[in-house]
Order: sequence, then structure tokens, then C-alpha cells
Amino acid sequence: MLRLLRRFLLRYRGLLLAIIVFQAIQTGFQLVIPALNADLIDNGVLTGDTAYIWRAGFVMLGATLGQVVFAIVATYFGAKAAMAFSRDVRNELFEHVTLFASADVNQFGSASLITRVTNDVQQMQITVVTLCTVSISAPVMVVGGTVMAFREDGALSLILVVGMAILLFFTGILISAQLPLYEVVQAGIDRVNQVLREQITGMRVVRAFVREPEQGRRFAEANGALTTTELRVFRIQAFFFPMVMVVLNLSTIAAVWVGGARIDTGEMQVGGLIAFLTYLFLILNAAMMATFVAVTWPRASVCARRVCATLDAEPTVHEPTTAMTELPLRATLEFRQVSFGYPHAEAPVLSDVSFKVVPGQTLAVVGSTGAGKSTLVNLAPRLYDATGGTVLVNGVDVRDLPMEMLWSHIGLVPQRPYLFTGTVASNLRYGNADATDDELWDALTIAQAQDFVEAMPLGLDSPIAQGGTNVSGGQRQRLAIARALVKRPDIYLFDDSFSALDLATDARLRAALAPVVGNAAVVIVAQRISTVLTADQILVIEGGTTVGLGTHEQLLEVCPTYVEIVESQIGQAAP
Repeated sequence: MLRLLRRFLLRYRGLLLAIIVFQAIQTGFQLVIPALNADLIDNGVLTGDTAYIWRAGFVMLGATLGQVVFAIVATYFGAKAAMAFSRDVRNELFEHVTLFASADVNQFGSASLITRVTNDVQQMQITVVTLCTVSISAPVMVVGGTVMAFREDGALSLILVVGMAILLFFTGILISAQLPLYEVVQAGIDRVNQVLREQITGMRVVRAFVREPEQGRRFAEANGALTTTELRVFRIQAFFFPMVMVVLNLSTIAAVWVGGARIDTGEMQVGGLIAFLTYLFLILNAAMMATFVAVTWPRASVCARRVCATLDAEPTVHEPTTAMTELPLRATLEFRQVSFGYPHAEAPVLSDVSFKVVPGQTLAVVGSTGAGKSTLVNLAPRLYDATGGTVLVNGVDVRDLPMEMLWSHIGLVPQRPYLFTGTVASNLRYGNADATDDELWDALTIAQAQDFVEAMPLGLDSPIAQGGTNVSGGQRQRLAIARALVKRPDIYLFDDSFSALDLATDARLRAALAPVVGNAAVVIVAQRISTVLTADQILVIEGGTTVGLGTHEQLLEVCPTYVEIVESQIGQAAP
């Protein structure tokens, strides 16, 4: 937590200085009021001097108004500093997470990353607000109040010292008891988010298989575990605050008892006792308010460790230190003896895969489920880095290209296309923010999406829900293809992007696509043989290795795996 405070809060030194000054001034006013009250009692009330009472009363009223004004200003600046702190931490987290490769996201879990960017930062924000308000005024109040209390009566102030020692003891117990529990709490929030996200995104599957009761039990278990831990935390807090009140009340009783005896012997004035009691209340109350920091600090500390762990995690896909800025070739994708294995996997997913696609060529990738086809496609845009061999885009190793430059030359249509909340136009312009409406309609026409977009009430301005859930799977795929076409990249990667289309739409789309990608390199991962028949090259993968590379006719003669795939679909895929 201290590391994040130094990094993100100290940059607002001006605000922090203003908070300290205003808090010190308002605390000073608060400390003056009991002394003024004692003077009013001793020199006005007991002597019956009404004029003195009025004069002292107006001074006290001015001090009270000053305290209120400076307290409001200090709280305003404190809130502003805390909001700026949380904004900066959240921005830094978001920007760092966007650099993560798929493997990095899988390591943390998307649910945990969401919790860290939202809930964890919010918990730290609450603590910073408390630090900027209570934690600055409390030490000033304790030190200043103690000095003023000793000024009223030194012997009586021993009660104050004992009370403070007891409060510090209980605060230490509170922090040590809560810290490990908050580790479990934040992990529990991660688990609840994970289960909830799975249930919402997989609602159709849950209902199709009538698994609502089981999913309900999963959520109840995660929620129950979180509730149990939270209850343990709040039980500790519930025990702590009554103990603080007991210390405060016992200290007050002891002060009245001892002070009354000292007044009786003439060692103390009535106004002095009242002032001391006020200082006692202010000091112990400030100490009690400071315990709010003790309550929030353990959780904030746990959250800070999680945030720091995320910020310290180095993306597995790095920006090159000396990046290439010129590309010797155009629209060329080449794999040279490429291998890839996931971390801690027993065997690599891909082994010694080699091929080259040049401008105007189409490479189709076929193979059984789990053969490694999608993994192969993900290596080109560096969603993962190859663990062996070299992937070249336009003649340059992808690890030597700046990420932005690499992505600008690739148009990827993933296996499960994702549409963002917005409109049809805003989703298509992810490929090219400056694309005109005519260019959008051209891309929609090629992708066979023009008809259903025109049928929408607002056309290009028709709303798209998160994930594209308000359109069908086939419409979602065609919009994703149109988005890639708007970009007009050098290399097109279609990862099983035609699977949700019927044969007729598939054929029309590929026919319309051919002249548009004539100067580009195209890689198509497909399950249907009809989609790959006309490809210039067909790469057959089995078990992560290349078992065939050639045209349809060549593979029928030399590749048994390809023959088996064709025979299994011959009724559907005959040319």
C-alpha cells in the first residue's frame, strides 16, 4: 500500500499540503474552544460577569465557524486527492492489462482482473479518503490535545496516557486479526465474479441442459463462503468498537472522580475540569476515528498487494527493444519450423509447422478438433509467442515489429467473434475509425450482411448489445468479417469464421471476397471442405504437426488424413 501511495498519491503534493494545512487549522480551532470554555466558566459564569460571557461566547462562536469552514475545505481536498489516486491507479491497471497476452489473462483469470481494477481500487480509495481526513487531523488532535490537557492539569493527564495505551493495544489486535481474513475475502469476491460471469454468459447452455439448480448451488457455495468470511471480519469489528467506547467512558468516569477530588482540595478549577474532560473526549474520539484507518487498512493492504502483483506481472509478449520500422515485403505470412506449447503442458500444441503465403494466395488450414488450428492463427498477431521457430509477417520476425505496426497489417476474425456495445457503424469502424458510410456498406455487401442491416430500424446506427447478443450467430460472424474488410489489411486471418453460415451464404461470401483480397495474403481455418476447395494451398494438421500441404487434388493423392476428412463430408462438400 505504501508503494502505491508513494507512486500515485505523492504526485499531488499541492493537494496534500493544502489538506495538512487546513486540517491543522481546523484542529487548532477545535483545541482552542475547550480552553475558551474553561475561561468563560471560571471568569464569567462563576463571577457572574455577563459582559465577559457575551465576549467569550462570540469568540467561541467565531472559532466554531472557523473550524467548520476549514474542515469542509480540507474534506473537499481530501476527497479530490483520493479520487485522483484511484483514477490514476485504475488507468495504470487498465493500460497494463491491455498489454497482457492471452496466457497472461488466463494466469490471473478475467474475473480476478475485473475485481482488481474495480473493487480492489475502490477499497484503496476508501482508505485514502480516511488517510486524507481522519489520519491527518487525528495526530494533530492527539498531540495538541495532550499538550492542552497537561496544561490544564498534569497529574490528571495520566488517565489520558493509560487510555491511549489501551486503545493502541486493541488496535494492534484488530489489524493482526483482520489481515489474513481479507486475503480470503478478496479471493472470495473473485470466485463470486467468476461464477456469476459464467452463468450469465452461458445462460443458454445452462437452460438447454436444465442446469439451473446446479448453477444455483455453485453460486450459493461461493456466496456463502464469502459471507462467512465477511461475517468473521465484522464480528471482530463489532467487538472492537464497544471496547473503544468502554475505554472512553471509563476514562471519563476516572477523570470526573479524580478531578472532583482535586477541585475539593482547591488544586483545580471547575472550568479546568470541564476543559480537561473535553480534551479527553476529543483525544480519545480522535483515536477512535483513527481506528477507522485500522479497520480499512488491512483490506486495502491486501488489495494493494493484488494490484501490485498485476502491475509487476511482465507480459509474456514484449514490445521489441529495437523495433523494425520498414517492411521488406507486403502481404506475406511465413511460418518457419514453428512450435508452441502452453505453460506447464505435457506436450506442445504445435511442432515444426512451416508454410508461406504470398500476396494473392489463400492458405486453408484443416484438421480434426484440437489439432492446433486456432493456436496457429493466434501466433501471427502475437496473441501468443511461438516457443520455437519463427513467425514472419511481411518478411520480418513478428517479435521485431512494434505491436501497433504488426496489428495494423493483420485483420483477424476470431472463431468466436465479439461485438462491442454501440452501433453497427461503431463496431465496423474498429477496423478503420475514418471509414465512410459508403465504405461500411461496401464491406457489409461483401460480407453478405447488407440485407439484415438494412432491415434494422436505424441501419448503420442500429444498436448492438454487449457481445452482439441481440443478433444471431451468423449475423455476428458476418459483421465481424465486415469489420476486418473495413480495415483493408495486408493479411486476413479467418479462424473458422464461416461455420455459422449456410452453404449458399458461404459460397456467395467467398465469391464476393475473392476480388477484394486479391492483393492480400489470406489464411482460412475451416471445418467444411467446401470452404477450402478453391484455396491455393491446404495445410493439414494432425496432433499439432503438418501431415499435408498442397492443393486439393495433390492432397487427395498423398494425404490419408485429408482423404478421410473429405470422405466424411463428401455428401455435403462435393464440388
